[in-house]
Order: sequence, then C-alpha cells, then structure tokens
Amino acid sequence: GGAELLFDGVKKHQVTLPCQPEPWDIRNLLKWIKQNLLKERPELFIQGESVRPGILVLINDADWELMGELDYKLQDQDNVLFISTLHGG
Repeated sequence: GGAELLFDGVKKHQVTLPCQPEPWDIRNLLKWIKQNLLKERPELFIQGESVRPGILVLINDADWELMGELDYKLQDQDNVLFISTLHGG
C-alpha cells in the first residue's frame, strides 16, 4: 500500500531479533522496527507505541486484534504483516 517507501523501498524483511531476557512482543518489535528498519517519516508508521490508525497488522494471516495486539508474544517463524490502507488524495 505504499508503506514500503518508509523502509527504503523494501517490501519484505526477514529478521532475526536479538536475544533478550523477556520474550519479544509486538510492542518491542515496533520499537525495534523504528530503530532498525524505518528509514524516513516514522510518524507515518508509528503513533505512540503502536502503529498509526489505517495500518492493518496481521500475525500469521490473522488480525492482531484476535492475538492480543501489542502484547502478543512472538514465536519463532511468525509472519507479521503491515498493510497500509491510507491513500493519498
């Protein structure tokens, strides 16, 4: 939906997250994405500690609202997809 422009034009990222004492959740993943992958205009992707309204988040093809949203604990090989529904005018 155009959000890849915020990530230097790269549509798909396969990442290995660094080890940490607590399990990774979506909240921490978004912080990591902001620090490591987001190249420009973070305000178009992140709002507070979550994604902006208008960005759908799917975890293994399921709406993140069904999975616990920011509190979902990531598992090995999870597929997290961000889809921008925002359109220019």
